[in-house]
Amino acid sequence: MKLENISQQSLIRDLGLAPEGLLKIEWVKMHMPIMNELYRQFSQEKPLAGRRILLCLHLEAKTAYLALTLLAAGADVTVVASNPLSTQDDVVAGLVASGVRAFAWHGSTTEEYFANIHRALDYHPEIIIDDGGDVVTLLHTERPEQVTEVVGGCEETTTGLVRLRSMERDGLLRFPMIAVNDALMKYLFDNRYGTGQSVWDGIMRTTNLVIAGKTVVVVGYGWCGKGVAMRAKGLGARIIVTEIDPIKANEALMDGFEVMPLLAAAPQGDFFITVTGNVSVIRREHLEVIKDKAILANAGHFDVEINKSDLASLAISTRTVRNNIEEFVFPDGRRVYLLAQGRLVNLAAGDGHPAEVMDTSFSLQALSARYLAENAGRLEPRIIKVPAEIDQLVAHLRLQSRGIQIDRLTPEQEKYLASWQ
Repeated sequence: MKLENISQQSLIRDLGLAPEGLLKIEWVKMHMPIMNELYRQFSQEKPLAGRRILLCLHLEAKTAYLALTLLAAGADVTVVASNPLSTQDDVVAGLVASGVRAFAWHGSTTEEYFANIHRALDYHPEIIIDDGGDVVTLLHTERPEQVTEVVGGCEETTTGLVRLRSMERDGLLRFPMIAVNDALMKYLFDNRYGTGQSVWDGIMRTTNLVIAGKTVVVVGYGWCGKGVAMRAKGLGARIIVTEIDPIKANEALMDGFEVMPLLAAAPQGDFFITVTGNVSVIRREHLEVIKDKAILANAGHFDVEINKSDLASLAISTRTVRNNIEEFVFPDGRRVYLLAQGRLVNLAAGDGHPAEVMDTSFSLQALSARYLAENAGRLEPRIIKVPAEIDQLVAHLRLQSRGIQIDRLTPEQEKYLASWQ
């Protein structure tokens, strides 16, 4: 399709920002060797030729490179934002200038956000790459007539998979969805090391405050929570973990952290980071006893973990004290600070995960999209795992890109492991 047609079909902030966005994309490309190899292969083989693909992801430079790799594979690619505050307008402009259709801009309203998804769906995608499940949910509820056109999709997040598993359990999921989030090369690295680093990058650049010597409350000790706690420990903080799962609570305890209910932690914490994927995790009962000058940040997909209605109703005044920091003053004089409107702090107040981490995650996405195209019509309408060979391929490519070799089993060892005797 001609570039002028893509530009006319897109709805973005300013196409004139494209040169700045392309520079950002060029920077991350230099640090994503696995994606570079896939880009080379896909450009030659065109495994997605003629396929219509819709990406609903955080629209920043790493995501842009995924979109361009799928474009190089021969696909017709459309992108929308999975979070209005993480959208980088220059990167979106760079995508459009490169031939990717886009409907997104920074700071869009909820109404504009869903309108953009509808605009993207007007191009009848066959493969969906979703982040949080909004596209898949909307397709099933508001545009069911298009469901039969979809070959399948991939889900990037824990939150999205919670929604998809609920749909599958209720017998409502009508096309296959690959659980990319559950691939070993995704959650063991992206969720732990990516979230751990990028959350603190977003918090520190936004607040300009020291972490060492402070008390950090990590709400939820899944893989993302583990990463946030690990990095906070490295920064010199005292860590309190709150959990509902006794197994994860024991993990946190044996990792050297304090464990207690959130209500007990509320008067002690200087920083609170929610990473649960659930609603109203920090709510009125906690805010009524929370420490003065506490800083609240969310690293879950949706802005529902910190109850903003409770926060507003308890406050006698509010103001913006720095970019992405809103102050709430309570009747007794205590002040509480909310970062990035309670949205994903690592993306709404930062640049998201490091490029080297997203190299593995987006390689899984690209290869899973190819797998869906190759197996169109042969997969059941359910949540399916990333094939083990794809996970292994990404792992080997990552080591190979760094010049690292590992051992292999000898024939004797293979025989020994295969024998029940």
